[in-house]
Amino acid sequence: MARASGVEYATVREIKGPLMIVENVTSVAYDELVEVEAGTGERRLGRVIEVGGGRAVIQVFEGTQGLSISETRARFLGKTMELGVSEDMLGRIFDGLGRPIDGLPEPVAEEYRDINGDPINPNERDYPSDFIQTGVSAIDGMNSLVRGQKLPIFSGAGLPHNLLAAQIARQATVPGKEEEFAVIFAAVGVQNDEARFFRRSLEDSGAISRSALFLNLADDPAVERVITPRVALTLAEYLAFEKDYHVLVIITDMTNYAESLREISAAREEVPGRKGYPGYMYTDLASIHERAGRIKGRKGSLTQMPILTMPSDDITHPIPDLTGYITEGQLVLSRDLYRKGIYPPINVLMSLSRLMGPGIIAEKRTRGDHGEVSNQLYASYARAVQLRALSEIVGKSGLSDIDLKYLEFGDLFEQRFLKQGYDENRTLDQTLDLAWEIFSVLPESELTKIKEETLKKHYWKKLTIQA
Repeated sequence: MARASGVEYATVREIKGPLMIVENVTSVAYDELVEVEAGTGERRLGRVIEVGGGRAVIQVFEGTQGLSISETRARFLGKTMELGVSEDMLGRIFDGLGRPIDGLPEPVAEEYRDINGDPINPNERDYPSDFIQTGVSAIDGMNSLVRGQKLPIFSGAGLPHNLLAAQIARQATVPGKEEEFAVIFAAVGVQNDEARFFRRSLEDSGAISRSALFLNLADDPAVERVITPRVALTLAEYLAFEKDYHVLVIITDMTNYAESLREISAAREEVPGRKGYPGYMYTDLASIHERAGRIKGRKGSLTQMPILTMPSDDITHPIPDLTGYITEGQLVLSRDLYRKGIYPPINVLMSLSRLMGPGIIAEKRTRGDHGEVSNQLYASYARAVQLRALSEIVGKSGLSDIDLKYLEFGDLFEQRFLKQGYDENRTLDQTLDLAWEIFSVLPESELTKIKEETLKKHYWKKLTIQA
């Protein structure tokens, strides 16, 4: 790190956790970048998170371990934290602060951008509407991802959310389009083996050439985790809105991010909110998720798929609860499906993509039967789940012939539609055709969500093939 110019202070009053308090400061602004110099000459970066009364509270990114009150100096740089961005950052791997860790030289920046981003003018936002094919049937068929959407994955400890994220990163495409597509992957507080997995997965598939990885490891300072998603989104915004890329941003794990917020809040002795998290966590999460979207007149788009692990699988926990208010739906992973050996274990009855109907189905942006198939899958599988619970009470002998058909449908839905290989990349046509094959176990009279003309085109054909 090069020595920077700026006003230097030796009036450090207190060091507590990741924070440092400097007294007798003047002309210091909130979010200003600070260079912290230890007595050994080592320099670290920080930012001002509170200022007033001649005092500034500094959040030190690399942590405060080894710093001495008497020997530490703080130099205020008069600017916010910026990231040098360029297309050359694709194919590269960086740490949580945007510094290269792949052994290659630092990319030549085309411009420097504030990592906090520029809010998109609501009047200039374009409605997200174009389909992104992930190759995963449970997503493409029933909870479709749309360009410009923010669709989180709600998971639990030990569930294969990392596998699903890596699969989506490899397979995500814009069908029928020739536009550039890029993946920005931000790993927040992950283990070393997880970081190696993501890196190897993208390298082995060749997707690394259109991807950029930002890795904040579990043994890195926790306070750095607050910066990592913002650094990744800064590059994503540049590629989407300046270079016309369609960008998919995957952030894992937002629970680690929220834990870092709680740690900083506790160090500042703020009044805690629910479960000790700061009262402003909703606003803070929104400042990240609302950076997704499309801008009128721009070809590019920024789509987000943040991943969070729900503590104790509790979907009412503050982290998933607040995230659900900000985002346009959620994909929920099921521990029961995982125990059955089903991958990906997506609980479609608890999952939702709020932009699928108005964005894709209403405007016929995919196959014409997409919406009807999705509605019928939901209705039929929901009834199958209810009948499973009933059969445990009265036994299968107490069910009607139609009820038994629904039980058969439920098993086929899980084993053939939901379940697929980690390397299996299904097109949307393959997903919808598979749904019609499963529908053929039900009588036509039970397919109440599908129009007659659609049944004539698809359902009868499948019956003919089976006969």
